[in-house]
Amino acid sequence: MATSPISPTSSLASNAAASLKLDDLLKVMLTELTHQNPFKPVENKDFMAQIAQFGSLDAAQRLNSNIEQMLALQAITQSVGLVGKTVSAVVDNVTIAGTVSRLTLANGVPRLTINATDGQVFPNVAIGQLTTVTNPSQP
Repeated sequence: MATSPISPTSSLASNAAASLKLDDLLKVMLTELTHQNPFKPVENKDFMAQIAQFGSLDAAQRLNSNIEQMLALQAITQSVGLVGKTVSAVVDNVTIAGTVSRLTLANGVPRLTINATDGQVFPNVAIGQLTTVTNPSQP
């Protein structure tokens, strides 16, 4: 079995860092300033650099969230267009062919129901399982 190059510790640290908000980071900075050595204060340029980094981190997190929302909406939009189309998909290592009869959302993730040409119904097919999509009138 292949192992991931990311250790569980680094993955945990990444998840913890991703859940931090700008307010949390500003609280850390305020605590740092409150308890700093008065004989070696943080220089203004270092302080401003930290604030800029926190602002960049917050902007990157918001951008990532917006991109995730956009991708979810795009997947839903594409799925709606598949209703009534003739498709083939790989389900349980078997290729099936049929018509998409229904679209459902499971936790915001689109799932298709395919009525196979042999009469079987395959619910909960992910878009990633599709191999071909054609209009019903096309060969």
